[in-house]
Amino acid sequence: MANIGYIQITRECNQKCIICSNPPTDQFLEFAQAKKEIDGLKAKGCSGVIFTGGEPTLYAKLPELIKYASRAGLFPRIITNGQKIAKIAYLKELKKAGLKHLHLSVYSGEEGIQSRLSGNKNSLKNIKKALDNLKKIGGISVDVNTAISRYNAGHLSKTASWLIERYPFISHFVFNNLDPFMNRVSENPEVVPKLADFELELHKTLKMLEQNKKTFRVERVPLCYLPEFEHIATETRKIIKSESRMIFFLDRRGKFEQTGFREYKKFPPCQACSLKKICAGLYAKGGYYSEKELFPVFVDPQNIIDKISKG
Repeated sequence: MANIGYIQITRECNQKCIICSNPPTDQFLEFAQAKKEIDGLKAKGCSGVIFTGGEPTLYAKLPELIKYASRAGLFPRIITNGQKIAKIAYLKELKKAGLKHLHLSVYSGEEGIQSRLSGNKNSLKNIKKALDNLKKIGGISVDVNTAISRYNAGHLSKTASWLIERYPFISHFVFNNLDPFMNRVSENPEVVPKLADFELELHKTLKMLEQNKKTFRVERVPLCYLPEFEHIATETRKIIKSESRMIFFLDRRGKFEQTGFREYKKFPPCQACSLKKICAGLYAKGGYYSEKELFPVFVDPQNIIDKISKG
């Protein structure tokens, strides 16, 4: 969705993910300030707002914020780990307030991996309850967000297959290659995958999703690792399309407007690549991802540009 706003309303969380980008603090957004931020997004011409955390369902007045955004004409969403909406009464409360879409974070369909990454032994059990609840009450569309780590890189397709078979209402999937600069990842560097760890598995997963008529995006993966699917790379879409996002963080990053896209680093293999002008390059080069894994490809970039422009 173009021109969408993000508002971080709390840093509190009910999981201890070892790949967390926003570890818990005592910070939360005052309700009056949250409403001002929503008003600001409306004034900027935003079409929707995503409430994030921490875990936004722990924000006491989340239903009121959703209702306020809806009345302001902004399409409200949340990004959630699904633990609290495992309680159907709370999910119904959010729906009644006006929630029509949510982004659910799922690391793995394997209980041991989901527990290890989330730091919560009941994480997958509650995700299943949450999805069953969403199926039961209807009226809320669902995207699934998966951060790719070394622990789940080898079974992305298995997790996606389980989700689409049991919960066909899931409409969209996002795969984020792990950000090594996330707060807790820097404390657990062993979770960072090599690009080769997920290359074939990611392609298999995307082909399966395509065959099942699902939509999907991939982030922080250079285009040489997305054959056939270069057009779904989030960064490439930002390079080609002109979209903006208003973002509000509770920490020192504060509030800012994200426009266009600042590329990651390019290396010798990139210079020979036909996609160098529309590829973001390699994220977090150094002790995490290596330029030695990159290679040039020789396909017509105009075909990719046309797919994105028409999509």
